[in-house]
Amino acid sequence: MTMSASARKALPVAMRLSWLVLFALMIGEFVTDLPGPGWATTFLPAMIVLALMVATTALQARAAAPRGEPRSPVEVEPPVTGRWTALNSPADKVPSHGTHVYGQTYAIDIVADPETGGGEAPARPEFRRLWPPFRRNRAFPAFGAPLLAVADATVVAASDGQRDHLSRSSLLGLVYLMLIEGNIRSIAGAHRVIGNHVILGLGDGTYAVYAHARRGSLRVKAGDTVLAGQQIARCGNSGNSSEPHLHVHLMDSPDLDDARGVPFTWRGVGVPANGETFTVAAAGEPAAPVRPGNVGGAG
Repeated sequence: MTMSASARKALPVAMRLSWLVLFALMIGEFVTDLPGPGWATTFLPAMIVLALMVATTALQARAAAPRGEPRSPVEVEPPVTGRWTALNSPADKVPSHGTHVYGQTYAIDIVADPETGGGEAPARPEFRRLWPPFRRNRAFPAFGAPLLAVADATVVAASDGQRDHLSRSSLLGLVYLMLIEGNIRSIAGAHRVIGNHVILGLGDGTYAVYAHARRGSLRVKAGDTVLAGQQIARCGNSGNSSEPHLHVHLMDSPDLDDARGVPFTWRGVGVPANGETFTVAAAGEPAAPVRPGNVGGAG
């Protein structure tokens, strides 16, 4: 049975309401003296709410999964130039991020990974288990890198008011991101998950979303038209992000709560697999072939 668009959009609202009810139950247990045993006044209702949340999550993921035969990949230009490493790639796993929600079935994360030793940009810091728990964004070569339009397009959404937080590129940072910050952002909604962003309408019912852009870096606004290769923003570390990187994917709707993912391929590059590097030259020159690379941390 196919779920209606209104029902799909209601699911994230139901999830946020469930979180609020759960928090209210937890707070109520500590600040009030409800009559009856604790298992009846707090534990049992909390378990019911948790069960509903699990069911809602499953429905949300199922509703966002692609329907019918997979679409042919849409060929677009790469969104960056220079040398980058791919993370969480749909070349290895679909859905690439473990979920279909927000239309990210075929999403990919990429981090700038320049060659070292030649006076180029500093190398990307390695993932650490304990120390330092957090790093400043300028330590990462991706921070501030230009983000380019993947096609001639119309800007349908643009937002860059969220801050760029410190990296979460350590075991401690990732635990905080996954258990605390990530859940809080999910409650707040899709825009708090993707952070500062641009959504482009490519035509034929296809849209491209760029997530985690740097605050104040957007060069476009809703309603603008852009050309392929035009700079639209800079790479940042806003939203649900462990380090400065670009999360980009194609989808069939500009509404993240209603979108389904669309497969892509980058002209001259293809779809780099997880842990592989690729190089895109500026000014339309051919990209270097994809080759293996070492990856540390998470995108």
